[in-house]
Amino acid sequence: MPAEEGAVRRQGRPARRFRFRAEAGHLLGIEIGAHRVAALLSDLDGHPLGSIVREVSEKASADERLERVRTAVADLLRRAGVARFSLRAVGVASPGIVEADGTVHLCTALPGWTGLPLGERLRRSFRCPVLVENDANTAAVAEHWKGAAAGSDDVVFVLAGLSPGAGSLIGGRLHRGFGGAAGEIGALHLLGQEAAPEEVLSTTGEPLNPLDEAQVAHVFALARDGDARARAAVDRFVRRLVHDTAALVLALDPEVVVVGGWAAGLDGVLAPLRDELSRYCLRPPQVALSLLGEAAVTTGALRLALDHVEQELFAVDSTVTTRRASR
Repeated sequence: MPAEEGAVRRQGRPARRFRFRAEAGHLLGIEIGAHRVAALLSDLDGHPLGSIVREVSEKASADERLERVRTAVADLLRRAGVARFSLRAVGVASPGIVEADGTVHLCTALPGWTGLPLGERLRRSFRCPVLVENDANTAAVAEHWKGAAAGSDDVVFVLAGLSPGAGSLIGGRLHRGFGGAAGEIGALHLLGQEAAPEEVLSTTGEPLNPLDEAQVAHVFALARDGDARARAAVDRFVRRLVHDTAALVLALDPEVVVVGGWAAGLDGVLAPLRDELSRYCLRPPQVALSLLGEAAVTTGALRLALDHVEQELFAVDSTVTTRRASR
């Protein structure tokens, strides 16, 4: 979408100068989560033009959640004065193992999400490519783009929660694994037949609801106030997080580990994680809190759309999120 700026007179055919018209189209990044859906709108340079967040029940069906996405996007476009047909690409971040065609292979966080052809369903609402990615992966991309891992090409992003997930970049490229299941560190407890994540933070012996963030935050508040059972539960949580993160650090040797997700904002998480990684890892990485916070996932989804447009418009051979060719 170039625009001619003018001619420079020289002998022979005059040269033409062009500039890229970033305003000639728009990009959209969408986050679909257990408690909220969010969207971020930008021009073709990735400069934000507006955002929106809408709450959604963790019990919402797939159809209800997708309808929430559609209404949020419609509200955002209307407020920004942007026509839907001007969208050139849409990036979508979702929990779970996401296949290349946008189908959710497995997801335990959202009702009715496993097996959902998410890309196909959302493409009905847009006249442009829709690219779907795991949420921890998009957060890793975002922190590499404009967050705590900017300038680092070997990165692990930990989406810290009751059952954590992770995204990683190796040599400046997003690492998904063969089937998109790389980084599912929340399943590591199965190897040692240890307590399930929802049992780790329990102070009563009854498993917590893994989607009830307020209930989990309450345990941390009790620990800060000196409750012995809560402090023991928090210690178990931190040890588990260190164990899960260390497994990736030992395998991938990242320069930096970025911690995000709701648990990153809780007291007593980052310091012990840094200390324990220093003890157990052969080459301890830098450990940093996410600079993007709750915006990390939508920002990474937007970068997914931006990478697609750069490939299409400028014939860029390789971007951070380029998928390898099918074999």
